[in-house]
Amino acid sequence: MEGSHMGLLLFFCSSMLFAAFAAASSRNLPIIPFDEGYAPLFGDSNLVIHRDGKSVHLSLDERTGSGFVSHDLYLHGYFSASIKLPSDYTAGVVVAFYMSNGDMFQNNHDEIDFEFLGNIRGKDWRIQTNVYGNGSTNIGREERYGLWFDPADDFHQYTIVWTDSQIIFYVDNVPIREVTRTESMGGDFPSKPMTLYATIWDASDWATNGGKYRVNYKYAPYVAEFSDLVLHGCAVDPIEQHVAKCDNAPQSSEATTTIPSSGVTPAQRIKMENFRKKHMTYSYCYDKVRYKVPPSECVISSQEAERLRRFDPVTFGSGRHHHGKRHRRSRGSQTEAAASF
Repeated sequence: MEGSHMGLLLFFCSSMLFAAFAAASSRNLPIIPFDEGYAPLFGDSNLVIHRDGKSVHLSLDERTGSGFVSHDLYLHGYFSASIKLPSDYTAGVVVAFYMSNGDMFQNNHDEIDFEFLGNIRGKDWRIQTNVYGNGSTNIGREERYGLWFDPADDFHQYTIVWTDSQIIFYVDNVPIREVTRTESMGGDFPSKPMTLYATIWDASDWATNGGKYRVNYKYAPYVAEFSDLVLHGCAVDPIEQHVAKCDNAPQSSEATTTIPSSGVTPAQRIKMENFRKKHMTYSYCYDKVRYKVPPSECVISSQEAERLRRFDPVTFGSGRHHHGKRHRRSRGSQTEAAASF
């Protein structure tokens, strides 16, 4: 009965969301003040609200990191923020913009991640995306990229679009990754309501060269700036697990970007392929050390495979000798750990 109820909820919410997508496809989405959509998660004074309540600074120092969380749970939607990352030496620092329900489903949580991985001076930030469904943390679905700009110089927009059949990650309206639900994925595709989070924290153990370079607090505080916050989706009652409200086409005059009505367009797909060709440095689908046979949802591109093999012949070639590249564990307990610095 519970599974049937969730299935009806999924269908109802998806139908409403696709209708809203279609209605909003040519309109801008409203930016909401922090207090209307979010609450502080941890960090006390390391979270500071600015600019009429529409910009938030998260900082990391020796005492603690910081973070915020959406008031509502969502089952699908469009979630976006403009983010400016810390500059200078940032090794070991991770800034995250992600969705999770780990607090509600500790053993079978879902997760959709943007993670920004700091670096030593003179080296660029890296961006990592990841997807978990139903606690499928034994199958990491990471991809890692460089960027065509310095994300510490200015604000750039990062967006997650999540429906019942697709997850699309965007950077400045350029799609960089598309995850399409397949039958073989089963419950590994995120399908339960999730909350949106933003955090900054010390991930010295894995974030930069597998933990070789750690956070150096003489450069603290590390400050990540968030603005242009967009929450547009189907909110779910956390107790009854039914749709409490589903956003329709926005009416606000102050807004940012547009919502895609039908996934990645042909023109966007060309941009995505160009981005991946130039900037992708890791994909789990081609990692022969971790997976002798690629996970079933992977669509293998011979061009991507050859380019990655040239970039890292150990990981993406024979897979015979691995030098200890480390991939992060699930974030299921990371928020709680960060809060206890």
